[in-house]
Amino acid sequence: MNRIQVEQANKAQFYKDTVQQHGSPLLLLDCNKIIDQFNVLSDALPNVDFFYAIKALPHPAVIKTLASLGAGFDIASSGEIDLLSSVTTAERPRTIHTHPIKRNSDIRDALRFGCTTFIIDNIWELEKFIAYRHRVGILIRVSFPNPNTKIDLSRKFGCREDEVGLLIHKAQSLGIHIKGLSFHAGSQCPTSQNHVLAINRCIAIINAVYADCGKILSILDIGGGFPVQYTESVQTIEEFCSPIRDALKNLPPHIQLIAEPGRFLSAPAMEAISTVMGKAKRGNTMWYYLDDGVYGSYSGQIFDHVTYPLTTFGDKKKTAHAVIAGPTCDSIDVIADEIKLPPLSIGDLVIGHQMGAYTYATATHFNLFSKAKIIAINESVNTTNNILAFKNRKSLIS
Repeated sequence: MNRIQVEQANKAQFYKDTVQQHGSPLLLLDCNKIIDQFNVLSDALPNVDFFYAIKALPHPAVIKTLASLGAGFDIASSGEIDLLSSVTTAERPRTIHTHPIKRNSDIRDALRFGCTTFIIDNIWELEKFIAYRHRVGILIRVSFPNPNTKIDLSRKFGCREDEVGLLIHKAQSLGIHIKGLSFHAGSQCPTSQNHVLAINRCIAIINAVYADCGKILSILDIGGGFPVQYTESVQTIEEFCSPIRDALKNLPPHIQLIAEPGRFLSAPAMEAISTVMGKAKRGNTMWYYLDDGVYGSYSGQIFDHVTYPLTTFGDKKKTAHAVIAGPTCDSIDVIADEIKLPPLSIGDLVIGHQMGAYTYATATHFNLFSKAKIIAINESVNTTNNILAFKNRKSLIS
């Protein structure tokens, strides 16, 4: 066998051994890749402080790894606060509460944890903070719609640009401190064009707010949306962030920059290991049924609008049209339709790649199938040499 064949055989045996030990389906989480992604993004955005969007992959190993690197955390619910509390007991990490719409209990739980920075996008949310005005700082989320991405996060949240000044005047009358601005350019953005547009518009807003009411805004949150490669090619993170860096140079020097990466940090860190639990020939097409599907770890194909790269092990010279389906009784539970596969047997494994973001987090228990078990590896990696300089930088975010 050549080198590639040997590597493939070793991988196949590794997956088999893992399933033999832990069962199937599995999600294999490699904490080393979390570290790699964090460092790559830090190189691409060297002056930006990162707050991991827990919603992408809310797992203790991810939290521990990123906390050791000095990252903060983007929280949106009391459940995410509970996760942080259970993992980071020695020292409370820096947090921002990014959900623009909150219950009073959400605010109280966040304050109790130590979070004092919140995001709002309308006057009704602003008024919820009257009772807490001496304890909080607010970021105003501005809407910048992105028609070029499948997930436009400015559709549901964000105020218009011309509403920012009105919200700041209202906040001043209520004695509520506005720290700065926030935006989210969209998820899995194909280019950084909307990030650049949003940054430039926010610079204009910051200058206009100072001219209008003498208010100095000190923080700009540029959100997330940094892309990873699934089955379609995307820009490298360096190519993607280069225009962002250029745009950020135009900000006033006193502005602290933060971001909320989720997918970029977690997606490459996890693989799905599924077992063929059944097969059938329907017409001229072979159907293979896995013990995981779109109601499980592949939920992102519906909710997140992505298609995951797949690997099977078999004779690639004997491929034929096939369908890979999930285990539930619903006909929508199809992972891959009309693809070419080598012959598979019951008990063979199928590997899904880039499975770390919006997969386990959005999986269900439909038909009462159990969610895949997450197996974390490289948790004990010494991250001392990976801690970046900004960990010890004075931050305006608590």
